[in-house]
Amino acid sequence: MPTAIINGNAVNIAQKVAALSDCAIYSHCPHVDVIETHMAWVFLAGELVFKMKKPVHYEFLDFTTLSAREFTCREELRLNRRLAPDIYLDVVPLKLDRVGVLTFAGEGPVVEWLVKMKRLPADRMLDYAIEHGTARKSDVVAFAEKLSAFYRAAPPVVQSLEQVCRRFSAEHERNVALLSDGRFELDHVMTGTVLAGMTKALSTARPLLNTRVEADAFLEGHGDLRPEHVCLIAPPVVIDCLEFNRDMRLVDPFDDIAFLDLECERLGAPWVGQKVFDICRRELSSPLPDGLFAFYRSTRALLRARLALAHLIESNPRMPAKWEPRARAYVKIAHAGLLQFEAAVSR
Repeated sequence: MPTAIINGNAVNIAQKVAALSDCAIYSHCPHVDVIETHMAWVFLAGELVFKMKKPVHYEFLDFTTLSAREFTCREELRLNRRLAPDIYLDVVPLKLDRVGVLTFAGEGPVVEWLVKMKRLPADRMLDYAIEHGTARKSDVVAFAEKLSAFYRAAPPVVQSLEQVCRRFSAEHERNVALLSDGRFELDHVMTGTVLAGMTKALSTARPLLNTRVEADAFLEGHGDLRPEHVCLIAPPVVIDCLEFNRDMRLVDPFDDIAFLDLECERLGAPWVGQKVFDICRRELSSPLPDGLFAFYRSTRALLRARLALAHLIESNPRMPAKWEPRARAYVKIAHAGLLQFEAAVSR
């Protein structure tokens, strides 16, 4: 039985994490694995997963209130059921009972909300399969076909060229501000070249982006399509879409796919992204201008470089040695993408 942990005070994040790390709060759970991410705590409890959002505030989200976290949990449930309908089970309240015990059952005020999910097999996640050489062509094809069906079924979201270009420009300004910071160990000559190249590309890409705007290609996509979010079970599922900011989900499907493509390349399996791209390009009817996919890859790579460095300006960064090498790798990918883009548009 869990013991009382509260003595009339507000429940803090450490107390919530401690309670949710204890098997006693779950039924039939011999062990709990705990994972901390940038914006959440994840508790792997037997065949189930419980995800609790951190009370953080960034320029693109605000989880500082309980009501905001509840709303975003419910959005996470709703949105992820599009590509993983049987995995996302519920949004559940964490309560404080009258004797000071945190519990999922019984009466008491709600002190937190969590997303409840089925646990997926770790060895069937795409990043694991790439790392261990177990990714099969048939599994990737099945995933790509499901993804293309999702994009075909999604209603278009009307966007103006100015709206689309404004989002890319705003992200680029944030990228320049952090990636130009001399505190970080980057190749600042290459980084400066890439940032200047992207400034030019934002202008050059306008007519290509307009082709996609006129084709009504923009829709409410996944927004965070990475190998660690793809599970190659039958049928395949995709989890952890970007639930906290709708504007960041309003994408050209090939922008989503470009993110997956660059991450598969970074992990050493470029054939995976290429296969997904080929199938989706065949299945999606609107034409994709030459060079635009390379532009999308470069913008995504620079965003990932910035987010890697952003960990290091937090008060207590997790795994600090990881982020500068990761940022350097993304800058190189962005550089290669810009060269491909420039070659395509100059033909």
